[in-house]
Amino acid sequence: MLGAIRVAARDRARLAEVIATASRFGLDVLLARIGLDPARRDPDALPFDLPARTRAAMEALGPVWVKLGQILATRADLLPPEWIAELEKLHSEAPRLPFAQLRDQVEAALGEPPESAFARFDPEPLAAASIAQVHRAALHDGTEVVLKIRRPGIRSIMEADLRLLTQIAAMVEAANAEARRYGAMRMIRALGRDILEELDFTNEGRNADRLREDFADELRVVVPVIHWSHSSETLLVMDFIAGVPPRNAAMLQAAGIDPAAIASAGADIVLDMTLINGRFHGDPHPGNLLCLPGNRIALLDLGLIGHVSPRRREEVIAFTQSIANSDPTLLAETLRHWSQTDDIAPERFQAVADRLVARHGGGALRLAAILADIFPVLREERIVLQPDMLLLFKALITIDGVLSGIQPDFDLSAALRRASARIVEARLSPERWTRRAAALALELDRLGDDLPRLIRATTRKLESEAPAVSTTGVEAAIRTGAGWIAGALALSGVAIAVAMRLG
Repeated sequence: MLGAIRVAARDRARLAEVIATASRFGLDVLLARIGLDPARRDPDALPFDLPARTRAAMEALGPVWVKLGQILATRADLLPPEWIAELEKLHSEAPRLPFAQLRDQVEAALGEPPESAFARFDPEPLAAASIAQVHRAALHDGTEVVLKIRRPGIRSIMEADLRLLTQIAAMVEAANAEARRYGAMRMIRALGRDILEELDFTNEGRNADRLREDFADELRVVVPVIHWSHSSETLLVMDFIAGVPPRNAAMLQAAGIDPAAIASAGADIVLDMTLINGRFHGDPHPGNLLCLPGNRIALLDLGLIGHVSPRRREEVIAFTQSIANSDPTLLAETLRHWSQTDDIAPERFQAVADRLVARHGGGALRLAAILADIFPVLREERIVLQPDMLLLFKALITIDGVLSGIQPDFDLSAALRRASARIVEARLSPERWTRRAAALALELDRLGDDLPRLIRATTRKLESEAPAVSTTGVEAAIRTGAGWIAGALALSGVAIAVAMRLG
C-alpha cells in the first residue's frame, strides 16, 4: 500500500496515518487518483457527500491539511462551487491541552515559570487551535495580555506532512497535464513557505508591528502591541483586546457600536491595506476582527499577511474602474495580466470581460457577487489566475461578506471614491518622492564612480571604429558629433554625482 509513494523511513508512519484517515472518511476515489490504495472504510463517515467527507478528513489530519483546504477554498477558478462552499467551512479548532503539557516549553521560552514572569497567569486556556493555544495573563505593570503558545511537537508533524504533499504533488503532475497547468507543485511550495512562517511566531509579531505602523495615523484601527521581551519563536505575548466580533448588526448595536460606521471603517481599512500600503490581512473573517467602542476595528491573528506590489495595486484599481465605468477593454487587459498561462487567445479574455461588464457594469460594486461570476467563467475558459491574486481575492470576498452581514445594503463604490483621494495623496506625498529621490541619488552616485571606466571604454570603442579610409566631411562631422555627445553626457553625469556628494 505504501509503495506507490516514495518517502523517507521517518515519514512512513505518518503516511500510513494519512491513508487510514482518508479511508476512514470514505475517500477511496481521491486516494486512487493519486496512486494510493485505500485502507479500511468507516461506514459511519459515508452518509456525507464527497466534499464534506474531504473537509472532515482534512480537519482530522491537522493544520497542514487544513491550510491546504483553505488554499483550495480560494481556487474558485479550479473547483466547482460545492467544493468551495464546503472547504470554506474548514476550521483549525483543536482539543484544549492541559497546561501541564505546555509548561516545559513555556518556561524554556520565558526563562522562568509563567507564575513569576507575570503578575497573573491563567492556566485554563482561553482558546485552542491546531497550531497554538491561548492563555490570559497580566504583566507586572498591570497590562492585560494573552499568550499564544505553540503546540509541542507540531513542527515535526507539519514538516512530515509537507514532505508527503510534495511527493504527492510531484506524482500528480507527472501523470496529469492539467495538474501541471494548474501548478500543483507551485501550490504546495507556497503552502510550505506560508506554514513555516506561521510556525515562527516572531513573524506574526513583526506583521503586527508593520500593520500598526501602516495605520499609525488611523484612529479607527487597533493592532495589539507585541511584548517582545516575553516573545519568541514558540511564544507570542500581546495585549489582550476585548471587543465584539462583526457577525451581525444586532450584536454591535447591543454593545453601543454603529454597524454603518463599522462597515464604512472596514471598507476604508481594507482598501488602504490593498491599494495604498500594499500589505493586507490575509484572513479577515469575524473571528480575526473585533469591533470596539468608538466604532474602531481591531485586527487579530496576523500570521497570514498578503502583499500587493505597486503594479498589482494599479491592476486592482483598473479592475474596479473597468467594472464601475463599464469598460470591457480595460477589464480584459487586466485579466490577461492576472493569468498565469500565456497560451490563451486575447479574444477569450475579451469574451469574459464582455460578460462581466454586461452583468455588473455601472451598478453597485459588490465584490462578492462580481467574483462569484468571474470564477465559473474562468474555469470554463481554462484561465488560471496568479496565486497572489487568489489570496487578495479571498481577503476581499471575506471582508465584503463581513461588511454585508452587518450592513446588508453595503456598496463598495462609496469607499472606492473615498480611497481615490487617499491614493492620489499617497502618490504625491513628500515621503514617497523623498524615497525616489534618494534612490535616484544612489544610482547617480554609482554612475559617478563608474564614469572614468565608461569614458575610457567609450574612447577605445570610438578609436577602434575609426575608418581605414578617409571619410567625407559629413561622416567626420557625424563621428565628431557623436563623440561630443558622449563626452557631454559623461561630464553631466560627473557634475551631477559631484553635486549630490557635496549637497
